[in-house]
Amino acid sequence: MRIPDDLSKVSGIYGTQKNTARVGKTEATAAKKDVLSISNEAKDYQTVYKALKDVPDVRESKVTELSEKFETGSYNVTGREVADKVVNAVFDKKA
Repeated sequence: MRIPDDLSKVSGIYGTQKNTARVGKTEATAAKKDVLSISNEAKDYQTVYKALKDVPDVRESKVTELSEKFETGSYNVTGREVADKVVNAVFDKKA
């Protein structure tokens, strides 16, 4: 790229394009407050979530019952029952 000898002409062209104007005073705007609205569906989810947090993860009565059966030797499960549960669990996850 060749820069011309008379650089003042080039800068003069760009100098005429400067058109800056002062901005006048702006009027004061009223402060807006943020608004948050939660849908009814979200409120329902929140209610269900709170209810589920109160439910224990482990049913202690069931665990105690099965532990007693196992310790006394009265807990008998056939291989067929185990296989049925495994197959049903696999197919339930795919659905």
